[in-house]
Amino acid sequence: MRVSTRVEYGLIALTDIVLHSENGESVSAPDISKRQHISHKYLEQILLHLRQAGFIRAQKGLRGGYVLTCPPDQIALSDVLNALDQNILARMDEKDDPDGLGAVINDCFWEKINSNLNRYAKETKMSDFAQQCRKQTEENWDLYVI
Repeated sequence: MRVSTRVEYGLIALTDIVLHSENGESVSAPDISKRQHISHKYLEQILLHLRQAGFIRAQKGLRGGYVLTCPPDQIALSDVLNALDQNILARMDEKDDPDGLGAVINDCFWEKINSNLNRYAKETKMSDFAQQCRKQTEENWDLYVI
């Protein structure tokens, strides 16, 4: 499965905001850009999509940046994916030959994958997803002391 960079980076950016705003602090775009190695210009476009979808809001001032508009346990992963790309969780189109092998493969394979992806995305909240990401990055971190 291929997803667009907008979806990939949007999920990364929102997860970064969830992880770095746990105490109500705002998260700046330059900080996200630097931590996640995303072009600042492209990140601003993605943050605009997330803002228009109502997940984040911009906060101006000395400690300005982005904050969540609601708690992360109220944001379903499916809502984020759909806001960034409405086709990512869409059903596969039926082929011209509804009785052909393509239709059978669609039913036996693609529909099952799509169903599982949809179920996971609907059941998973950004708070849980961010914690899974945090846990995995901590487990993969090797500390060398010299």
